Amino acid sequence: MTRSTTWTVDAVRALGTTTDVVTAGAILGIGRTAAYQLARDGEFPVPVTRVSRRFIVGVPHLLHAIGAAETAG
Repeated sequence: MTRSTTWTVDAVRALGTTTDVVTAGAILGIGRTAAYQLARDGEFPVPVTRVSRRFIVGVPHLLHAIGAAETAG
C-alpha cells in the first residue's frame, strides 16, 4: 500500500498476524522516522517485538488501538 492509502479495518486485518513498524506507524498516523524512534525508545503506542534489527508489531494490537479489536468467541 502507498503512503496515501487510507487504512480500513479490513485492510489491517488482511495484513495477517504481524507487520513491520513502518506499516504499523502508517496505520496509526506516525511517520517512518518517528515510528523507528518510538520503537527504539520503547514508546511505540502498541507493543513491538525486536527480532535482530527488525521491529515486528502484532496486528491484533493494531486492531485494538484503532478500536476494532476482535472479540474471542
